[in-house]
Amino acid sequence: MTTRIDVATECFRSGFNCAQAVFSTYAPSVGIEEESALRISTGFGAGMGRLQEVCGAVTGAFLLIGAKHGMIDAADTTTKDTAYALEQELARQFTQLHGSILCRDLLKCDLRTADGKSEYEAKDLFNVVCVPCVRDACRIVEETILPNPAPAKQA
Repeated sequence: MTTRIDVATECFRSGFNCAQAVFSTYAPSVGIEEESALRISTGFGAGMGRLQEVCGAVTGAFLLIGAKHGMIDAADTTTKDTAYALEQELARQFTQLHGSILCRDLLKCDLRTADGKSEYEAKDLFNVVCVPCVRDACRIVEETILPNPAPAKQA
């Protein structure tokens, strides 16, 4: 049986970025079409536009938190606090697994330079670091944000 984690991993391996892989896989569970999710999350890959800030897989999960638990009333601080608490818990769990939520700390190379891109390729960081980050972000989503999401599409 194909899991949502498998779907996200395949999405990532097919050429979409880490944020797109996480967000688009679960977006239909929060009422957002997959195509819209792919568009919305495009700029968040590789730590926000390849700036290597917050890992795109984490950002994709944060987007899901907003879609499910976001506030729509400026006075609703309880809802905002709930979303922030979920984001902090996700970040805590992710950091416990990977040491950081920052792409630059995870990869330890600069993707904005030719040398950094070469190092990324030579060390196979896509498979060694990024794929596990996508899988773990999805696992945390399933355990804390969207328990029991709809079944994955069958291949």
